[in-house]
Amino acid sequence: QVQLVESGGGLVQAGGSLRLSCTASGVIFSIVDMSWYRQAPGKQRELVAAITRVGSATYADSVKGRFTVSRDNAKNTAYLQLNSLKPDDTAVYYCNARYFLQTYWGQGTQVTVSS
Repeated sequence: QVQLVESGGGLVQAGGSLRLSCTASGVIFSIVDMSWYRQAPGKQRELVAAITRVGSATYADSVKGRFTVSRDNAKNTAYLQLNSLKPDDTAVYYCNARYFLQTYWGQGTQVTVSS
């Protein structure tokens, strides 16, 4: 059974930083492609960043230069470092795993950025 558990969200002032974690179980993590999405109130879920099984990272234009995605295969964990946060970054952040043609989601973690 595949499970994704996220942590690290919270309330931060504009300009601050947070680090989100997503720990996977029930998978061979080294062959999982991981992504981070976010969904703000009244908006569609959007892709924020992705990191492939070989460590290739991509970012949405809105977060380039501010967010960094990484992974530690020994810990079965993917990370999203959020720097220079803006109020527009306020959303529920979800991790996503693609594994043997199946897609799995974490429960989400709230990030709130105050101005």
